[in-house]
Amino acid sequence: MEEILKVESISQYNALKEIATRHPLITSFDSSTAKPLSSGKYRFEFYAIFLKGVNCGELKYGRSSYDYEEGTLVFMGPGQVVGIKSAKDYNPKGNALLFHPDFIKGTSLAEKMHTYSFFSYELNEALHISEKEQQIIKELFSKIDYELDQNIDKHSKTIIANNIELLLNYCDRFYDRQFITRENLNQGIVSKFERLLNDYFQSENPQKIGLPSVSYFAEALNLSPNYFGDLIKKETGKSAIDHIHLKLIDVAKDRIFDTEKSISQIAYELGFKYPQHFNRMFKKNTGCTPNEYRLQN
Repeated sequence: MEEILKVESISQYNALKEIATRHPLITSFDSSTAKPLSSGKYRFEFYAIFLKGVNCGELKYGRSSYDYEEGTLVFMGPGQVVGIKSAKDYNPKGNALLFHPDFIKGTSLAEKMHTYSFFSYELNEALHISEKEQQIIKELFSKIDYELDQNIDKHSKTIIANNIELLLNYCDRFYDRQFITRENLNQGIVSKFERLLNDYFQSENPQKIGLPSVSYFAEALNLSPNYFGDLIKKETGKSAIDHIHLKLIDVAKDRIFDTEKSISQIAYELGFKYPQHFNRMFKKNTGCTPNEYRLQN
């Protein structure tokens, strides 16, 4: 098994890239002036945002490949493992921003970081941006870079954190735009999700695996759970778990009409370990218990 190199600090990362450490908890640099990382697997313990240059080549997205020339933004969260294949003579242009979770502690950004779900997307779910969008991102990188060149004072952390937050808010907007511009592709994923849901409850999976999870369907569609969840929410207005629960209740209603089976048997067939959990979910969604529903119909 290939060894994973843990990179726990910004200074350790800067040493690998052979760039100066201007701040112990955050770094910003132009990729073309830094040493490429050696091929291998790395585990980073900080947030990372990479803006690749114009010529970013082919990327895998789901089961398909795409070529983008507008530029690509890649996000990584603490604890993610990434595999790098490095070409000795190739050092791509672009910008990079990396910051340790400790840097934003006590700021408004720290409270919002969990809302930027794209830090948990896979690398093949990157954000592809236009030249105008690139310019906005580059200007924010430049402002952060400027602050890192100044003497640290009581305003430094707040100004840098505010610029990072603004950058992430723009990325949130750009991802919304990307979901919209890929409507046909997204609709195909929604349709496949519906088919997978139907197939799941028509198979023996509920008894073998249990209740289906969002991660189960995301993996089946070659997507990360966060990206899949965001896509379903933006396309349908309902979360992926809501879709699963609605399908579960719909299947349950049909099976409750089979009076030869007890409610407990039906609960087990649907993947519930305990019938009382089924009863609670059914009542929450329909306003009555499974037994009451059976008697009413």
